[in-house]
Amino acid sequence: MYELIQVGDRSYYIQSPAKIGLVKLNDTEVCLIDSGSDKDAGRRVRQILDAHEWKLRAIYNTHSNADHIGGNKYLQGQTKCRIFAPGMECDFTRHPLLEPSFLYGGYPCKDLRHKFLLAQESNAEELSDKVLPEGFEMIGLPGHFLDMVGFRTPDDVVYLADCLSSKETLDKYQIGFLYDVAAYLKTLEMVKTLTAKIFVPAHAEATADIRELAQYNIDKVLEISEKILSICRNPIGFESILQRLFTEYGLTMNFEQYALVGSTVRSYLAWLKDTGKLDVSFENNLLLWRQKP
Repeated sequence: MYELIQVGDRSYYIQSPAKIGLVKLNDTEVCLIDSGSDKDAGRRVRQILDAHEWKLRAIYNTHSNADHIGGNKYLQGQTKCRIFAPGMECDFTRHPLLEPSFLYGGYPCKDLRHKFLLAQESNAEELSDKVLPEGFEMIGLPGHFLDMVGFRTPDDVVYLADCLSSKETLDKYQIGFLYDVAAYLKTLEMVKTLTAKIFVPAHAEATADIRELAQYNIDKVLEISEKILSICRNPIGFESILQRLFTEYGLTMNFEQYALVGSTVRSYLAWLKDTGKLDVSFENNLLLWRQKP
């Protein structure tokens, strides 16, 4: 873990629970794509930088989930690097309490205020094409989270953040976190058209051909949506839908999974309602979901 792996003339990634991109800007300066999950990840990155006598100029965050911004505060404090994050992700990076609050739908109890969902605050600036290093391309990857992006480097390495998961992860956990299902499917169809020397997803192996994995992720989304429609043949409340999904997929409920999977299931329900496949009714002061005939 935290091994530095070279994938291009100037591009690397650091093997970690959420891969961290590292790109040489010149002989002495580098930038990072994300920073890992916590202060310890930041220390591991700092050790790599020191071992190669590299100066960290900037961190470019793909999105604001805690496992991607957790090393920001430590690295910024140690190196004075700048931090950039896209759109609404910048606000969540500056004010990370927004993430568990958003997932839970209210003020998060202590069970949700931990480093896996709540990073330390960091001084992030708005990410735009103007602040990218020369030769970098920003790639919009909406769907998994609010305004997630990826990057193509000058040596044709594409960092894909969390826009897809490995087959092993999907087969084990089944329901991957999603914010906007329609945008996510559109992103994956776009990713299938991309070519690059190598693709580096944060939670899957680096590969020269991303199409098969992208399709596997699409198929899983469609499978889950069909299962939800089946569960909603008769009017049913959200908590019962969530219970059925956990039971049928063999998942174990805890506070963190309730927040993550629950938020995702609400996104599926919204998408299925917006596409005319589900409807709602209010009975005895309960919101009930049902499949449209």
